[in-house]
Formats: sequence, structure tokens, C-alpha cells
Amino acid sequence: MSANSGLSLYDSKRQEKLPFKSIVDGVVSLYVCGPTVQSAPHAGHLRSALVYDLMRSWLSATGNRVTLVRNVTDIDDKILENAKQQSIDWQVLAKQMQQEFSVAYAKIGLAPATAEPRATAHIEGMQALIARLIERGHAYQATDGSANVYFDTGSWAAYGELTNQKLDDMDGGEETAAGKRTPHDFALWKAAKAGEPETASWPSPWGAGRPGWHIECSAMATDALGEHFDIHGGGLDLRFPHHENELAQSRAAGFEYANHWVHNGLVNSNGTKMSKSLGNFVSAADLFVQDARGLAVRYYLLTAHYRANLEYHDGVLAEAKANIRGIESFVKRALNLIAPSLDSVSGYLQNEFDFDLLPAEFVAAMNDDFNVPAALAVLHEALRAGNSAVDESNADAAAEQLNAAIMMCKVLNVYPFDVSASGEATWPTAEVSTDLRNKIEKLVTDRLAAKAAKDFARADAIREELTNLGVTLEDSADKTNWSVN
Repeated sequence: MSANSGLSLYDSKRQEKLPFKSIVDGVVSLYVCGPTVQSAPHAGHLRSALVYDLMRSWLSATGNRVTLVRNVTDIDDKILENAKQQSIDWQVLAKQMQQEFSVAYAKIGLAPATAEPRATAHIEGMQALIARLIERGHAYQATDGSANVYFDTGSWAAYGELTNQKLDDMDGGEETAAGKRTPHDFALWKAAKAGEPETASWPSPWGAGRPGWHIECSAMATDALGEHFDIHGGGLDLRFPHHENELAQSRAAGFEYANHWVHNGLVNSNGTKMSKSLGNFVSAADLFVQDARGLAVRYYLLTAHYRANLEYHDGVLAEAKANIRGIESFVKRALNLIAPSLDSVSGYLQNEFDFDLLPAEFVAAMNDDFNVPAALAVLHEALRAGNSAVDESNADAAAEQLNAAIMMCKVLNVYPFDVSASGEATWPTAEVSTDLRNKIEKLVTDRLAAKAAKDFARADAIREELTNLGVTLEDSADKTNWSVN
């Protein structure tokens, strides 16, 4: 597969799906607005990070060398306020929350970003960018003599191009403050305020203070990827004003900046955007209580197209777990048929990724603006066809579908099996007490006896009892395998 071949990508700025071509063939640069580490991660944070991790995965699978930069906003009004309320140092809070994000990302299978710049480590670059904007006539120090510096929206004729708005038609600006020429002008540098920690302030040519939110991303993105890069991503809620302002100041500074703007949909709870201010958010910790393994959480987050909003309600993780069990069940059944020895099983599980084993329909779905729901449908069709092949003892057909399913699972990172360092195949199962194991094995034996006696009503009743215990059964010609969910 050649790099970028056949990939289309929806561009939020141009509002259309376009063929994707990177600036340098075979090399893709991607900047994503990461979290403001004011508090612990929630489902929306996980979803956004997963979207761009999966984009990197597919771009890499199709032959590209991908650089993914995901920033951390570790200085912000909300961080200072939350730290004050908790009576802890704001830097301690930011560091703790950043670690919680890293742990949550790892739990749903996200690879570390290529770079994860922190805003506080780029103050000098932000000040240089602000000075450049002032020099080019697109920014000014506040007229009240304070250290505040604002971007002059009226000086940039293209302001509003990302969201297709005209300046005169926009709502009022981000804040009302003395020293601003017009309400729509936004802060590049914020003067230090009385009562704020001295550590949250840096000297500058305009006076002590700290950077505005928007200038942080422009400085970090260009420092990491240069003045011209391929893709800028982030949540739909960042499109205005954050990304609009970021684009305006970057272009006004003379940068080409991002070729493509991509925005992922939000996570809704009962039809309403999930947010801490509304009290309807689901934390990452809440999700992992329901799924300590994290695999079902990842699967759930993949079930809507990245540009669509994703609904959360009771039962979504149970559905995701059932789908993961379906993958597990097929792989076990297929391996029991075609690779009965441990050596053969380990060989299958250790297979390197092979793009050529992916079904054409899966490739087409992923190339169509990363249509993961359609790709999942191809995966489940392979599971259905593979199970039918196992039922018919057709080892060749089962192996074909098994290979395809494994490669699709590896792209989506929902492959539920692993291999230990010694090469031993491991099946993930819940811990089972001796008493429960004995009970399950007796019920399985009783069910086999009932089936042999053609007492199918009794056999079905035992299966239902096992299901209520959280047990999954996989029947083969001569035995029944079981696992606890």
C-alpha cells in the first residue's frame, strides 16, 4: 500500500471531504489540542485522544511516518482556581492531573504521542510570537497601560475563515476588559493579577503575566512541526473561538500553518453535551470501574464516526463487552480447529501485521475519512463467516477469516489476546475462586450429560444459569470451553 493512497479526509475549514496528500510524501505531521490539566479526564477527553491515535495508526499502516504532537495546557485560569479551592500548589495539581491523563490513555491502548509539549516550557517561544504579531501590526499592548496584549481582529481581514463567520456577525468576544480596542480582540498575554501565585507569572517586555490560551498552541505547534504542517485536530467545541483565533494569529504571523483542520464530535449523555459544569459527565475512572481492562471502553469509543457525537447511556459498555467476547469466542474456536497445539496458537498470536490480509472493504472504510463504524461492520462480517466455517469444520476458510479478523483488530487495537515473553498464549479471564470453578465445571458436565440424553430443556436451563454467573460457553464437536467475563 503506498502512502496516502486513496485516503480522503473531511476538512472542517473547507467543509468538504478531500483527497489527502501530505506535504512530504510518506511523512505526515499531526498536531492535536490536548487537555487542560485542571482535573481528572472524562469520557470526552478519552474519545478525542483516541480519534487521533487511530488516525496515526491507519496512516502508519498505509506506509507513512507519522509525527503526532499532543500538547498539554498546564497553565490556565481554571488550573489556578481549582488548585486554590483544593489548597494545593497549581503546579502540583497540573502534574498530578497530567499523570492521570497518561494512565487513562494507556489503559485504552493509546500509544504515547511523538511529543507532548507543556505550555509552561514554551513561554519564550510564545513571547517571541507575540512580539512578531505586534511588529507586523496585528497585536497591541492594552491601552490602559497594563501588561495585557491583544490580537487586533480588525487588522486581519480573513478572521472568521475557519468557522465561515464575518466579524460583524459574531457574538461578543471572550471577555470584556479595559484596554481592548474592540470586544472581539483576544488576549495573547495576560497581566498578572493580585492574589495569584508568583510562580504563575513570567517577566515579559509588556510586564509580568502569562500567555493567553490561544497563543500557546500556535507556539507549540510551530516549534514541534514547523510553520507548515499537515493536520490540526481537536474537539468540535474548540473550533470557535480557540481554533479560529489560533488560525488567525498564526496566519497573521506569516505561517502557512495547517493544511487540514479536523474536528471530532463530542460525547453526549442523554442527548446533552457531557460537561463538568452541567454535572452530567462520566469520568474515565467511572468507565474503568465498569471495565477494568479498558478494552471495552476503547471499543465503545470507536462505535460512532469520529465526526459524529457519541451517546453515553447505561448499557453501552455491556454492549461493547459482548462484542469483545464475540471476537474472543471466534478466535478460540478457530484456533481449536486449525491450531490445536500451543506452538501453533502462539505463532498465530505473534503474527506481524500484514496489510495485505486486510479485506478490501475494511481498507475502503478506513480510507473513507476514517469510517470506523463501517470498518467494524467488516470485522463482524468476518467473525460471522469465520464462525460458519468453524461450524462446517472448514479449516481453510476459518483460517482466512481468522487472519483477516486479527489484522483488523490490530489496526483498531481491539485485539483481546496477548503472548507472554516466553511465547505462551494467554486468554484474558476474570479471576475465579475454587468454589466457583467447581460449580461451573459441575454445571458444564451436567449440561453435556443433558445434551447427550437429549434433554435439551435441561441443557438450556443450565446454559442460562451459567450465563447469569457471567460464564461464556464455546461448544466444539467433543468438548465445551468456558470463560468468566
